[in-house]
Amino acid sequence: MNSTVANLNNPGLAGKIASNPQSSTETDGHFATESGMISSPHEYPAWGVSLVLHLAILLLLGSLTHVTLSQRETIISSVFDDVNEETYKFDTIVVDQIGSQSDINMLSPSLAAAQQTGDNPQKQMRKQFEDELLKIDAPLTNVLPEPAEMEFVTAYDAHGDIVHTGGTEGAIDRLTFEIAGSLRQRKTLVIWLFDTSLSLHKRRNEIADRFANVYRQLGLLDVGAERALQTAVASYGERTNILTKEPVANVDEVAEAIRKIPPDPKGTENVFAAVRTVASKWLTHRTKLRRNVMIIIVTDERGDDYLRVEETVHNLAKFGIRVYCVGNASLFGREKDYVLWEYADGFKEELPVDRGPETVRAERLRLPFWGGTNSRKLQRMSAGYGPYALTRLCMETGGVFFVADESNARFDPAVMRDYRPDYRPIRDYVKDLQNNQTKMALVRAADKTRVEQLRPLQLEFRADNDNILRRQINEAQKPAAEFDDKLQEMLNILAQGEKDRPQVQEPRWRAGYDLAMGRVMAMRARAFGYNRVLAEMKSDPKTFQKKGSNWWNLQPSREITAGSDIRKLAQKAIEYLTRVIDEHPGTPWAMLAKRELEQPLGWAWVEASRFIASVNARPGAKNDAARLRFINDKKKKTNIKKRQRPVL
Repeated sequence: MNSTVANLNNPGLAGKIASNPQSSTETDGHFATESGMISSPHEYPAWGVSLVLHLAILLLLGSLTHVTLSQRETIISSVFDDVNEETYKFDTIVVDQIGSQSDINMLSPSLAAAQQTGDNPQKQMRKQFEDELLKIDAPLTNVLPEPAEMEFVTAYDAHGDIVHTGGTEGAIDRLTFEIAGSLRQRKTLVIWLFDTSLSLHKRRNEIADRFANVYRQLGLLDVGAERALQTAVASYGERTNILTKEPVANVDEVAEAIRKIPPDPKGTENVFAAVRTVASKWLTHRTKLRRNVMIIIVTDERGDDYLRVEETVHNLAKFGIRVYCVGNASLFGREKDYVLWEYADGFKEELPVDRGPETVRAERLRLPFWGGTNSRKLQRMSAGYGPYALTRLCMETGGVFFVADESNARFDPAVMRDYRPDYRPIRDYVKDLQNNQTKMALVRAADKTRVEQLRPLQLEFRADNDNILRRQINEAQKPAAEFDDKLQEMLNILAQGEKDRPQVQEPRWRAGYDLAMGRVMAMRARAFGYNRVLAEMKSDPKTFQKKGSNWWNLQPSREITAGSDIRKLAQKAIEYLTRVIDEHPGTPWAMLAKRELEQPLGWAWVEASRFIASVNARPGAKNDAARLRFINDKKKKTNIKKRQRPVL
């Protein structure tokens, strides 16, 4: 052992070194050049030698591993090794729904968010509807209940479309190419589902006439192998009726079966129940036989069970079953449309049918137009969209809603693309209402006009003497006061949403709210002025300037004599309506705003002359003609009572 180690092991010597550092450098007669350094290789301690040895061994092993990996050749192979089929057995339904075999991609970023609802979403949604959406003074009819449970845990992306075909024949021709496209992918089962209502009788026959032609065209297109296309037919009213117990390849007899579909006199149309019924009956064609399945609904209404749209979407979308519909456009912001019905005796009458609205809730106020022309046409115009529930079903499953009828007003699809209804699940629609008072106010005001309809007030007054004129004015003022009260209530509801108006981004909602505010303000200005001019005429009747005049008519006037407050209200109405026209040209909202502005907001009296039987009752042709018309009208009313009005 060297002297240094020996000295460190000697406590006495160690103490001397500590007390005399100078002596430590001279212990063995050697001079250390730097404090802390070992002066000779033989003076390394044992642990240092061990450390160096182990580090050298580790470095050597590391270099050997690196050499081995770098010498290994990387091989990329496109061939998979065989695997045991029993070990990896996939469910055919799952394979058909997602991945490269999927017909439509149903996954979306909102799927995860949809699963973060509360423990009891049904109760939450019920409370939301009661507390927010349905809080209006008057009771509502057809109130939307809470959506189905599975709606809260599943969300789908819309893939379908809305197509105008110019009529039923155009819709069927387009469906031919849809079927051909499906056959090019794989064998296909087409399920035709017909509405049995009386109003659809003509359309059913039109399709039956072209049924054989559809399949003949498919043959000419040379799509699919033999028996690749199979067809099933069913009808629905209150119940679903299967017309083909099993799908058929030969459709020669199918057209005749369609013509013989018996109408359902009850008028109930449970279309969503029918869709689920036929989908369930022939589901194995999708899951086991691996066929494409297309359901084609033929109808002219929205269906009575439209509130079941969410569960129907859920059931069909997860299996990739596409739904198409040959239907009618919904009236713009309306539930009811009208069908001209002809009775056996030739008498014609317009009967109501349910065809809307195109949104979850009506977003257009039901207000009349005073004076002018085209009022009826504007009240029944369509924006070109189908009923919300059926259109949503088609879009969510990757199908198409074909508009088979053409409304009296057509709008440029390129313009209307930015004004499409919200086809997301109902829960998303309700959430938007709760988060924005502008949207909530519009829907609640629209609901109020649906329950409490406003009727146009009397504008023509008989005035062959002052007493008759005063009696008519008294009668006209009673509904006028109620009319003005309802307008004030609507204006109060809409005003609650004015503060959130800057936060509204969707053009559809902006146009709807501004139009509603403008129209209600304009009508309030007219109603107040109406009461004022009636009161003035009653207290001081005007004198006729023309000989033979016996009537006073109220006509629109640019002059507003009802006071400064009403003039300010009128000016505000003009601002709202003008903004609709400027910001939303070529849309239904702009058309209605323009029509509202065509009529001035003031009133003026204009004298007129009419035949009054009670005054001019004397023998002659005019009196005989009046009596004859009265008798004929009475007979018509009697005949109407005897007719049995059908349910369409």
